[in-house]
Amino acid sequence: MPEGDTVWNTARVLDRALAGSVIRHSDFRVPALATVDLAKWRVRGCVSRGKHLLLRLSGPGDGQLATLHSHLRMDGAWRVFGPGEPWRGRPAHEIRVVLRTLTTVAVGYHLHDLALVPTEQEQTLVGHLGPDLLGSPDEVGGWDPDEAVRRLRARPERTIAEALLDQRNLAGIGNLYKAEVLFLRGIHPRTPVGDVADLEAVVELAHKLLMANRGRWTQATTGSVRRGEESYVYGRAGAPCRRCGTLIERDSVGERVTFWCPSCQPARAPQQAATAA
Repeated sequence: MPEGDTVWNTARVLDRALAGSVIRHSDFRVPALATVDLAKWRVRGCVSRGKHLLLRLSGPGDGQLATLHSHLRMDGAWRVFGPGEPWRGRPAHEIRVVLRTLTTVAVGYHLHDLALVPTEQEQTLVGHLGPDLLGSPDEVGGWDPDEAVRRLRARPERTIAEALLDQRNLAGIGNLYKAEVLFLRGIHPRTPVGDVADLEAVVELAHKLLMANRGRWTQATTGSVRRGEESYVYGRAGAPCRRCGTLIERDSVGERVTFWCPSCQPARAPQQAATAA
């Protein structure tokens, strides 16, 4: 599943390929945008916000500003090809949009929440998101660790695993970074947010890990990008913990699967039971 750094990388690829270019032909293969024609529109640039992509455009003549919004969710992707180059990597029936310029063909596969809105209305699509882990602190919605902690603490009864995945708290964390951050901080995924002693350290570690992987497609939290060595617990159910040798466990927390080491991330006894003992 694409996480914040993957979406950031995708935005960078689209920006480099399309920014400043004029669209010669567009083809939308979703009912809501089937009649939209972006021919003669100029691409101003592409940015990410959490797991959302915002392709900003200016119209011909009157210079109307619009934004093409897309979300990759579990299986979406953008691919960039040269004119006449075969479109490899995904089946044709998954194509949702094609944008052609003089030098580039950008193809969006299995995109979700595809919408075209006036740029001034972008906040209607992404305004609900928490601070963007990869966003500039100087921009609206950019990284603000204090605000991220404040939002997490607003619901102390939630499990920390669920809270970290809630993009309204902080934007960009997916299943991989959630599991890895909690392992590195020694926190069991079912721990209530209110019982996490140092939320500031949790959000700062998440920021550090995403920043370290920004700009490359291989995601690694261990310091190694060799195949099979990239993660501590994510995707390693039944394998020995790299730290203590205990077998990694896998289960669902909320609606999502998670991974943890039962020795390095021990479950805490409920407060009432501890008091009674």
